[in-house]
Amino acid sequence: MYQKRKWSVKTVVFMGFFVAMNIVLTRFCSVNLGPFRLGFGPASTIMSGLWLGPLAGGVVGMVADLIGCLIDGYAVNPFITVSAILWGVVPGALELRLARGNARRKTVGISVSVVTAAVLSTIFFNTMGLVLFMGYNLYAILPGRLIQFAVMTPLLCVIAVTLYLSPLTNILAGYFREQRAGI
Repeated sequence: MYQKRKWSVKTVVFMGFFVAMNIVLTRFCSVNLGPFRLGFGPASTIMSGLWLGPLAGGVVGMVADLIGCLIDGYAVNPFITVSAILWGVVPGALELRLARGNARRKTVGISVSVVTAAVLSTIFFNTMGLVLFMGYNLYAILPGRLIQFAVMTPLLCVIAVTLYLSPLTNILAGYFREQRAGI
């Protein structure tokens, strides 16, 4: 028999925290250069996927993008929304497979998941959204998008690995383990 999975109030509160962190980091603590944005907003979505799971990470990315569109006065671009969802889903899903074992293996697994998410999000979906919906020329923006990828992806890898290998992961794991046990 299929049992419906429910999120606890604690999980939803954590998701709201990650959404707020994403909005602040993306909308107020980033550099906008036309079709390029240099900021650390995806770091909160990545960590929500790693700590809360891929579904929660995807919801965090989607909600943060939709609220961000309202704040900035943009129309919702489905390609960029899918990109925001992938920042949480891909690291969360790959973490289940790759980030097991010792610290070195976890570092490699998390880095692979962040690079995979960055390729799908930054290079593919965001670029297609800018070309198809915003009217940018692909050949004009692709070099800048590749530079953005080359600059931001290593920084996001370092942030994700540092936070994941910090005591915060054990604290949150214990917190959610208590929650599942009903303590």
